Amino acid sequence: MPIYNAPVKDIKFVLNDLLGVDKMSNMPGFEDATPDMIDAILTEGAKIVEDVVQPLNQVGDTEGCTWNDGEVTTPTGFKEAYDAYREGGWTGIDMPEEYGGQGLPHVIGTSLAEMMSSANMAFGMYPGLTHGASAAILKHGTDEQKRMYLPKMTSGDWSGTMNLTEPHCGTDLGLMRTKAVPQEYDTYKISGTKIFISAGEHDMTDNIIHLVLAKIPGGPDGIKGVSLFIVPKFILDENENPGERNGVTCGSIEHKMGIHGNSTCVMNYEDATGYLLGDAHKGMRAMFTMMNAARLGVGIQGLSQAEVAYQNAVEYSKDRIQGRSISGVKAPEKAADPIIVHPDIRRNLLMCRAFTEGARALGLWAGLQVDMVEKHPDAEGRQAADEFLGILTPVIKAYFTDMGFELAATAQQCFGGHGYIHEWGMEQFVRDARITQIYEGANGIQALDLVGRKIPANLGRSLRQFFHPVDAFIQENMMNPDMKDYIMPLAKSFAKLQQGTAMLAEKGMKNPDEAGAASTEYLRMFGLVALGYMWAQMAKIAKEKLAEGAEDKEFFETKIVTARFFFERMIPDVSSLLVKMSAGSRTMMELDAEAF
Repeated sequence: MPIYNAPVKDIKFVLNDLLGVDKMSNMPGFEDATPDMIDAILTEGAKIVEDVVQPLNQVGDTEGCTWNDGEVTTPTGFKEAYDAYREGGWTGIDMPEEYGGQGLPHVIGTSLAEMMSSANMAFGMYPGLTHGASAAILKHGTDEQKRMYLPKMTSGDWSGTMNLTEPHCGTDLGLMRTKAVPQEYDTYKISGTKIFISAGEHDMTDNIIHLVLAKIPGGPDGIKGVSLFIVPKFILDENENPGERNGVTCGSIEHKMGIHGNSTCVMNYEDATGYLLGDAHKGMRAMFTMMNAARLGVGIQGLSQAEVAYQNAVEYSKDRIQGRSISGVKAPEKAADPIIVHPDIRRNLLMCRAFTEGARALGLWAGLQVDMVEKHPDAEGRQAADEFLGILTPVIKAYFTDMGFELAATAQQCFGGHGYIHEWGMEQFVRDARITQIYEGANGIQALDLVGRKIPANLGRSLRQFFHPVDAFIQENMMNPDMKDYIMPLAKSFAKLQQGTAMLAEKGMKNPDEAGAASTEYLRMFGLVALGYMWAQMAKIAKEKLAEGAEDKEFFETKIVTARFFFERMIPDVSSLLVKMSAGSRTMMELDAEAF
């Protein structure tokens, strides 16, 4: 039976010591974010994910969801667990108090989302998608729409979805065929088919609020003619309770590689009543509110699968005896040594740990920027945070999920043949992690978005929102002898990232294929340097804590060793990535399609 222990201590270290959220009481929602409050929230959140949600992970994977004449039943125990989660108030932890939420910072919600996804990624998608739909309504809805939908979505009584993809179009949403025909009373009749709709139909809430992209006839061609609509499963009656069934049905559910506990639906809209969300023909503006939140959330999912796979690999490696240490017997009382004595096993485990702890820090830093965008007291600070998020979102989505899948497989490797067997749980982590690289914009698209749109944005000002603090930290600590093991590798890698950025700008302007060919390597370089920046800061804090005589000496010593591993064994990959970028697009593009 797989295990999971929420990394509460490490999350608290990042929130309190690295990000200093307790020093941000001047922003709404942070007044109560004291270390004691954070500790209480994380501790209670850990209990529900460990005791209630995690035991259902394999149940959901084995049973999956079932479809019968348009109705979907979730796996055994899912509804009861969701009710416990909802009744505990967890669905609205960072939603505004005026709609029934607790109004806490998004960065705390990000912490809880990681724990939920590690415990049971398929289960966590139900409230996760609702949160994204709520964010879109909160930002773009009318006062009446907010009043009608947000309280029940915040409480978890109703859930939400996003409906983008159609059978013939995924990334290129301008090709969509779903129509929205205007009716009286400012309503529309929505007709079309959407596929791959996560949590599109299920039995856990009283209503499902679908956000659906569709085209109003007579609007502009392509993506400029797309609008966004609220389409509830049940139309609200005069008392704003679920009433008449709307013209939306689940035609089937997909049989997938992973996340079996989440219903992935084909949704059919037949003259369904919809309500315009935001402006006509400006649907992507509203949908991107949800998509950007979802992309950060998917990045956290990648981190979460690496974390839970790592934890199980550590347990197995300490327990499994096999062979003797090449440097001498370590457990003479046993028939063989535990496999954790072997350098290659330790390499696998440390790669997982160095990634997950660095990614956690970067992901929570991004979560803090979401709060800054909404709550920073001055406009300049809000703009800077928004630009920073623009750069970081594709990096977190793609780099975290690529590494999440790779490291789930790396942790699986520690189990040998047992890792391939269902009962140990490792193969599920690998299968579940795979989707994170694909949905919410495949990772290749994220790389193109980074090099094609995000880096040039605002004449490069968005990029400087990341480059400037990294450079300032390097300059500030360059002469500190205690930091040489971290600053020099970071400085060299940062210089290569800057070199790669200049190369992209020069070559990409002459030939866009040059930028496209280098985009994936560049994004990974960016991710490695960003993690390096996090690790250098954490190493500095750990050293200061030890110098101050911190009680938890082992925690900080382990942090320092893991930081050294990252800088010695992982960030050097930046050099090879730059070499690959420099090779250009010639060998990628010179073959005719028929030659493949």
